[in-house]
Amino acid sequence: MMGGWRKSMGWLHTWVGLLLGWILFLVFATGTAAYFQDEITRWMQPEIHGPRDSIASAEGALAYMQQHAQGAEQWSIQLPTHRSVATMGYWKEKGETFLQWRDHAFMVDGRGHKVAVRETTGGWLLYRLHFDLHYVPVLWGRWIVGLAAMFMLVAIVSGVITHKKIFTDFFTLRFGKGQRSWLDGHNLSAVFALPFHFMITYTGLVTLASQYMPWGIPAAYDKPAEYYRDAVGVEPPPTRSGTPGTIAPLGDMLRKAREAWHGAEPGFVFIPIPGDANAVVKITRGTGEDMGTRGETLTFDAATGVMRTPPPVRGNAAQTESVMVGLHAGRFAPPLLRWLYFLCGLAGTAMVATGLVLWTSKRRQQLPDPEHPYFGFRLVERLNIATIAGLPFGIACYFLANRLLPFAMDQRPAWEANSLFIGWGVLALVACVRPVKRAWVETFAVAAAGFLAVPVVNLVTTHRGLFASLATGDLVFASFDLTMIGCALLLGFCAWKVHHRKEGVRMRRKKVALA
Repeated sequence: MMGGWRKSMGWLHTWVGLLLGWILFLVFATGTAAYFQDEITRWMQPEIHGPRDSIASAEGALAYMQQHAQGAEQWSIQLPTHRSVATMGYWKEKGETFLQWRDHAFMVDGRGHKVAVRETTGGWLLYRLHFDLHYVPVLWGRWIVGLAAMFMLVAIVSGVITHKKIFTDFFTLRFGKGQRSWLDGHNLSAVFALPFHFMITYTGLVTLASQYMPWGIPAAYDKPAEYYRDAVGVEPPPTRSGTPGTIAPLGDMLRKAREAWHGAEPGFVFIPIPGDANAVVKITRGTGEDMGTRGETLTFDAATGVMRTPPPVRGNAAQTESVMVGLHAGRFAPPLLRWLYFLCGLAGTAMVATGLVLWTSKRRQQLPDPEHPYFGFRLVERLNIATIAGLPFGIACYFLANRLLPFAMDQRPAWEANSLFIGWGVLALVACVRPVKRAWVETFAVAAAGFLAVPVVNLVTTHRGLFASLATGDLVFASFDLTMIGCALLLGFCAWKVHHRKEGVRMRRKKVALA
């Protein structure tokens, strides 16, 4: 015990918040953006217009695959949600892996017509970056993020114990007070959304609990497939008969599924062994239709369109897990609640950022020679700049690459993603070679310019600029551009604030010298 219970909790809070703080900043920032991943994808595919009609687009996607994908092993159709317009269809040839699905992906508009769109991973990249990271094996990424989430949970609990005046902190924010201001900002952002921070961290761990603690599955099941059949209702695949078969009208099956779910929309259509007499059509409920995100799947005979016996109701544990995952992802949330999720996510991002800066601000006062700190201190300081200013600039580069890369470029989605990390890496280099204060100012200013460039480049390269979107009432495109401008103003304010910040340590030294 380091000088008492509260002091020990303070020490624990400081170090678990620092050690993986840069990973936590990435997780919070990209996770916050992912609450609007469908809207981001729409902005990154400006070629798609028109109304949303899931049945017409599903039938259009099916007709396209019947013409171009005869003999494929599987057909899949990702239907639009309430927040999207286009339908994505894709198939898998025999012997291909799931990761090759993009080789046969195509888009269909709300009228069922295939449309030519730029290839992009859209909001999906930010969503996956949130828990898979990038350039590392998925399993490694999830273990790293899981460890960071566990640190975050410990930091939240120890932070609550450490705080003496939790309600006073909520109303206290003093500007221009150096370390005191950083502490106020950290406390305010933490207390403002404390229930959200606890919920999002705990449910994040629950989401991937079977990967973090897989030992229970072999203890209770002979085969992992049996566990997944019980947990998410996965049925064994149908076997080929060798006899050709047809598919009944898909629209009728979608309507039957909608009736069975009391009006809830289907979200996904899966057709294994298409063209065979034993083929079935599996329709899964949309993930945004309920708080529970593990949507029920109904199976139909492909040839007749007759629904088979629905699967049994899942157990309480499975339903609880489904609701926790749904709470974390927030797909069920209507627009107002989704914005509240977004604001709480921003508060979490600010909480992590201010905590990282507070670590250096507090310790600089205690250094024997603040002008020449030791290596570990300088490393933390540079990593803070590289992450807090560098990651936002990388995200701005990702959006700019979507508009500037050639339409038919090979590996276009991969180069969009590379642009994010190239931009981030460039600012990380600036953070390493420039004096600390200049590095903060310059990286914040560059990041602000990057976000400000997004709506400008969108205006120049498409017909869906901010003014046109406002004139036509296109709230998705208008909101995206306005959000980019808001991010630019926020980062520009940070650059201006750091530029005018007084050198606290140096000022105090001068006062001591004068005395």
